[in-house]
Amino acid sequence: MNDVSLLRLYLLRAMYLLVVVGLGIVIWPGILSHAQPWELKQGVVMCMLGAFSLLCALGLRYPLLMLPVLLWELAWKAMWLLIVALPAWRSGTMDAGIMATAIDCALVVLVPMVIPWGYVMRHYVRRDGDRWKNAAA
Repeated sequence: MNDVSLLRLYLLRAMYLLVVVGLGIVIWPGILSHAQPWELKQGVVMCMLGAFSLLCALGLRYPLLMLPVLLWELAWKAMWLLIVALPAWRSGTMDAGIMATAIDCALVVLVPMVIPWGYVMRHYVRRDGDRWKNAAA
């Protein structure tokens, strides 16, 4: 664990805290006290964001173990911005919904700044994967 600086660990914790507080203010009141049943997509989004905030709360204690959660966040938001928002903006068809979601997703620019990329390379890219079958007896 000493291959990541204490400063980087605190930056990761700050990112997890930003997510926990932000979603705690925006998402959790709706999860805890929604009066009407949600439509399918709204229910999926609310539950996924709620679960994401809970996993980020674990990241406050275990910032390196929970890195895949931030990598997932970076991946889906970058994909959405490139596949949905950018083409809509370039073609002049960006509506208010796409614009609002693009603004919400724009905070993802902070995530690559706090991720310890050397650690990610060592532990997720270059490291041997787990075995696929039982070891020989």
